[in-house]
Amino acid sequence: MAPEGQFRVRPLGGGAGCLGMIAFSILASVLLTVIVNLLLR
Repeated sequence: MAPEGQFRVRPLGGGAGCLGMIAFSILASVLLTVIVNLLLR
């Protein structure tokens, strides 16, 4: 348990996992934007 005020999310796989999560979030937001645009067209 982390002390209060020291809460940090540690992604699986360290640095590589962190980069993977960033890449996944970017990809997910792009896909979501494309899907919304297709639905609103």
